[in-house]
Amino acid sequence: MKLSDNFSREEFKCNCGKCDYDTVDSKLVEVLQDVREKYNASVTVTSGNRCPAYNKEVGGVKTSQHVKGRAADIQVSGIEPYEIAQYLDWKYPEGLGIGDYETFTHVDTRNDKARW
Repeated sequence: MKLSDNFSREEFKCNCGKCDYDTVDSKLVEVLQDVREKYNASVTVTSGNRCPAYNKEVGGVKTSQHVKGRAADIQVSGIEPYEIAQYLDWKYPEGLGIGDYETFTHVDTRNDKARW
């Protein structure tokens, strides 16, 4: 099922391989579509939804936004993760959870601002 011009529900499906957990927040899709359009580059969701069992398996916290369908870890073709994090912080200064990691950027649509 297509969620936006460049994203489908399948891309957000849990990586456990045992469930069909694919809930996704519409604001998250909007933010990722914004990143796609800003950089005119493919955005790969390396971790989207996580069922509670898979979240535990990968060491996620119990209150993970991934379990709520409100988070994605992404890689943008040709763009460093810190650049994506900086753009998101500039574009959404009052909201989102944004994590800058060596190989990916975490973004979530929590109700308050968080940075790491």
